[in-house]
Amino acid sequence: MMISRYSILAAATGAWVILAAAGPVLEVVQIETTPNGFTSSPRGWNSFGIQANPNTTPGFSFNQTGVLSQCDVLAKTTALKDAGYIYCSLDSGWSVGGNGDEFGRIIYDSSIFDIPSLASHLHAEGLLLGVYVVPGAFIADEAKTILGTNVAIGSVCSGDNGLARCNFDYSQPAVQEWHNSVVNQFASWGVDFIKLDFITPGSPANGVNLPPDSSGEVIAYHQAIAQSGRDMRLDISWKLDRSQKYFDIWETNADSMRTDQDINNGGASTFVSWEVVQRAIDNYRQYITTVTAYNTTLTIYPDMDNLFVGNPASVSGVTDDERQTIMTHWLGAGANLIVGSDLTSLDGLGLNLLTNPNAIAIADFTAHYPMQPRNPGSGLANSQQLQAWIAGPDASGAAVVIIANYGPDEGQGGFGTSLSGMQTISVSWDDLGINGTFDVHDVWADKDLGAESSGLSDVRDLSKAE
Repeated sequence: MMISRYSILAAATGAWVILAAAGPVLEVVQIETTPNGFTSSPRGWNSFGIQANPNTTPGFSFNQTGVLSQCDVLAKTTALKDAGYIYCSLDSGWSVGGNGDEFGRIIYDSSIFDIPSLASHLHAEGLLLGVYVVPGAFIADEAKTILGTNVAIGSVCSGDNGLARCNFDYSQPAVQEWHNSVVNQFASWGVDFIKLDFITPGSPANGVNLPPDSSGEVIAYHQAIAQSGRDMRLDISWKLDRSQKYFDIWETNADSMRTDQDINNGGASTFVSWEVVQRAIDNYRQYITTVTAYNTTLTIYPDMDNLFVGNPASVSGVTDDERQTIMTHWLGAGANLIVGSDLTSLDGLGLNLLTNPNAIAIADFTAHYPMQPRNPGSGLANSQQLQAWIAGPDASGAAVVIIANYGPDEGQGGFGTSLSGMQTISVSWDDLGINGTFDVHDVWADKDLGAESSGLSDVRDLSKAE
């Protein structure tokens, strides 16, 4: 395993020019207002990592008390709240798993949660509530009538998707009425965020029986949110199909979409492992290069999965260098900053990674200009050990550049396998597709590097690799 070394830098100048450099012409990628009206990706906390990895957080119980012990940290830690970490999101298990109410609507498990009171508590603290759902109505509810109609659920929903639910026929108007009734009830409880999981095409089977195409569910939830009268985000997952046909559906109905499968170590004593995180980073590379071939102005944010950077290496499962590298890539992508760490045990590095004012300024920038790969020596977008990325420039000439030095290529790309000496990664303005003199600031070091007219470099001591 190699520790990564990198620089994340904001570079600004009064003027810039896009060049036809060694690689393809730089086309600046932008993200505009999402379908439900948002202009940034969400920041907050989600329960899934702790639920799936209980050994990381001894004593945590997935109930109202346990969740508030985590989310109250967001409210009481000024740096987190000021940085915009306001969503408290429940993952699977908050709702009754086998049936709905008399109209087949999703209901909370009152033995562990009182959702309206949870929402009221969070709202009083300036936080927002998220809930988790999956496609379909309950098979057990097929004889029930959809609220406001005389239509039985079973007449528009059939089969078994393996999640105790049937599959909707989205061509039937009553299906939208069911979704409206569910989201209206969410709105009455005070829900602010919906995570819609197991969407196809894209989501892996994961031992269930998903239909090949449940994109109609995304459309139905979007329309239900629009008529509810309440602002709500819609985040869809897992690793979703990126073909133009389906990407058009995702970005015209959802606010963020998963670009990879789960990255946590299910059931382990640590949250993540570096090789899986690096897979998620490369999946973002594949995602952004694929979808910007259709259009460089997007209306959806990438969800690279939860951030597990808040706790020490013994709990996170990654070194401190790797934690910083993870945060760097999530920031550069303009991705969801939804923390999966144990908020009650944040260490100093974790808190700084999540709240560093310079880093949050980068997140605010990439919310409008997400990064795209422009590798050293070519300006191309392929995966390699020595990587470079650029976000922007914006109209003022400001840009964000990330250079990632992942060490020797172990014989697969000509970088060698020796673990001695120094290795330098350099990226030119030509590689990045820009030209001019830039005043460069190293964000993590909070250090001005002065004016640069040609490019950037980072040096790594290979003898310190792990």
